[in-house]
Amino acid sequence: MMDRINPPKKGRSIADSFNAAIEGFLFVVRTQRNMRLHFFVALFTVLLGIYLNFTRVEMIMLLLTCSLVLISEMINTSMEIAMDYAESSHSQWVKAAKDVSAGAVLVASINAVIAGYFLFFKDNVIARLFRAQVLKLSSSDWHIYVFILTLLIGIVIISKAVLRKGRPLRGGMPSGHSAVAFSIWMLTAVLCDNSLVVFTVLLLAFMVAQSRVRRNYHTVWEVAAGGLLGAFLTLFLFRLLAV
Repeated sequence: MMDRINPPKKGRSIADSFNAAIEGFLFVVRTQRNMRLHFFVALFTVLLGIYLNFTRVEMIMLLLTCSLVLISEMINTSMEIAMDYAESSHSQWVKAAKDVSAGAVLVASINAVIAGYFLFFKDNVIARLFRAQVLKLSSSDWHIYVFILTLLIGIVIISKAVLRKGRPLRGGMPSGHSAVAFSIWMLTAVLCDNSLVVFTVLLLAFMVAQSRVRRNYHTVWEVAAGGLLGAFLTLFLFRLLAV
């Protein structure tokens, strides 16, 4: 048995490992309707938790709960793919394996609903959404940017999954590296009064974007789209929330 197993490839870069992992995640998002639903719900609840100023412990609980659901769905998809290649004579066991993996998703989902109830309905938390300062996320600029960056990364992932172009860390519309780089520049421009610092961060953002084009990971349009998305989304949401 051991002789039939191919040895792992040597010299695999960290970027290639990350690409393989993210491609696996995007494959599930692209092909599985339930995974897309879980992803959107998870993204929304995390953003809502940031908006409601959850404590660190509450945010950790929320992130672990969302991750558990997503991981369970990915394992379930992997099991279904593997079982589809099993011999037909084992159909009874194939069905049992699929049912068990689907049951794991069900358990994780029920746990998420219960955890969400305790987190969001404790002390009338949801009622905060309808207060007079509904657009004010928090008095902390850092807290607001965590919200913006989470939303930005979510939009980039969704765009790559929908457009199905390029690899996660090497290609695709828009460029995630450029989006994050120009988002950081815009945040610096809004918060910092030092023109030299703002200009330096802008140069670094352009260097990040230029490196993606130079290495043929992205086209100029993909980099431009990422930069515009990161800059304008950051400016718009920061002005909207920091009132």
